[in-house]
Amino acid sequence: MVAEAFVSAVVWPITAGLVASFAIEAIATPRPVSVWKRPVSALLIHVGLCLSAFTLLLAIVGRPWCAVAAISAFLLLLILVNQAKLQSLREPFVFQDFEYFSDALRHPRLYLPFLGWGKAMLAAAAFLLAVYTGFSLEASLRDRVALASFLYGVGGMAILSAGLVGLGAVRDLLPTFDPAADVRRLGWLGSLWSYGRAERVIPRLNSPQALLTSVRPTGALPHVVAVQSESFFDPRRVFPGIRSEVLEQFDALRAESCLSGPLEVPAWGANTVRTEFAFLTGLGETQLGVHKFNPYRKLQMRIPTLASVLKGQGYRTICIHPYPASFYERDRIYPLLGFDEFIDIGHFAGAQRVGPFVSDLAVAEKVAAILEASPGQPVFLFVITMENHGPLHLESVLPEDIDRYHTTPPPSGCEDLTVYLRHLANASRMAEHLRNTLNALPDDAWLTWFGDHVPIMETVYSRLGAPDGRTEYFVWRKGSTHSQLDHKPLRVEDLGIVLLRERAFQQ
Repeated sequence: MVAEAFVSAVVWPITAGLVASFAIEAIATPRPVSVWKRPVSALLIHVGLCLSAFTLLLAIVGRPWCAVAAISAFLLLLILVNQAKLQSLREPFVFQDFEYFSDALRHPRLYLPFLGWGKAMLAAAAFLLAVYTGFSLEASLRDRVALASFLYGVGGMAILSAGLVGLGAVRDLLPTFDPAADVRRLGWLGSLWSYGRAERVIPRLNSPQALLTSVRPTGALPHVVAVQSESFFDPRRVFPGIRSEVLEQFDALRAESCLSGPLEVPAWGANTVRTEFAFLTGLGETQLGVHKFNPYRKLQMRIPTLASVLKGQGYRTICIHPYPASFYERDRIYPLLGFDEFIDIGHFAGAQRVGPFVSDLAVAEKVAAILEASPGQPVFLFVITMENHGPLHLESVLPEDIDRYHTTPPPSGCEDLTVYLRHLANASRMAEHLRNTLNALPDDAWLTWFGDHVPIMETVYSRLGAPDGRTEYFVWRKGSTHSQLDHKPLRVEDLGIVLLRERAFQQ
């Protein structure tokens, strides 16, 4: 009778919770296939995970319906976050994105505006309301059954839930790491589980950069500056009514370069680390499996990179990024990638800001100071800018901006584009500043410039048409002019290798 009392108290909340979990995922995009069309393993994992969460919360709060309400509210939050990510980044929520929940608390301006402050507050309020209502309206199960019955019941459910997950895990769900396809086939919880499980396997990363360690210039080693310009691409491909002056300096530098063209990158709107990892290592997405979503999460070993190759040749290797070094754990990762020093936001006290971030020109001045203080010492500087980083819709268009940046006013709703052009013009001036700095040095020098991804401007793209996702790049050498520019598309994982080859063979 004691056991029956516990079972009767939890059976209906558990049933309702499972039904709610399938109903909640059915309102998301992409929508999973019907329950009876999914692999049995995916269903076992779905049920096992829901039961595990219910068991844990029941053990804490002692209220079955309260536990179900809290779990349902959390699933709704995940779906809400998924919809926001899908709209902004064209990719569903994946297991690796759970890390960004803590990042959103530490850097709310980078994340919450894309979800929407109203939606974020509504989601938090719904969760708190579910917990409060449960505590207010439902008596604790500990007061309705004997303590031994409660403990045995919770223990039995823990064993059952673990057994269901274990049975589901016996057969690999074989994710393709195409998030939309995996969600449709496996369901939301099955997909999240499979990505988390796959992350435990660390692939052997054999970077092609290792093949180039013997490729070395025959003369004096030139400085090498590589700029990963935040959200940099040429928006004239989307809207021709942009003044040429916006990218005047960039266009001039590109015309002097030995190589330039569109750059295929593995990110849209965000996830900068995907692009920078590909550039530094020469590794494409297909070689990383699930780690392509955030290569830095599980990186624990030293691998050959552009930085380590140049360091082995006698370079001082430095990363400059005007943001906290701990973001994306770069402070832990970059020594493994071959960098001697990381210059983060702490080195930009009092620096000029444009919008909320350190300006591109302030970063260019930092580059100049380092190079001017390094006579006779070849330096590799990898620069990650921040000025162009959104959310662009939090900034205002000034009255003079329309005439300053457009030959033809953009359609209504395209204010983000005008704000973006303001920052893009500063990025172009940064490129000119770097060229002038390198030309003034007594040493030879190379400059590579590329965008990490296109910016988030959903309304602009809906009005004017979306870009193809490619950014821009150039490879420039001091003192060299090219009347016949080699214009060709590249993948970002090939750009670092191309830079090493050009530097070696154009002595």
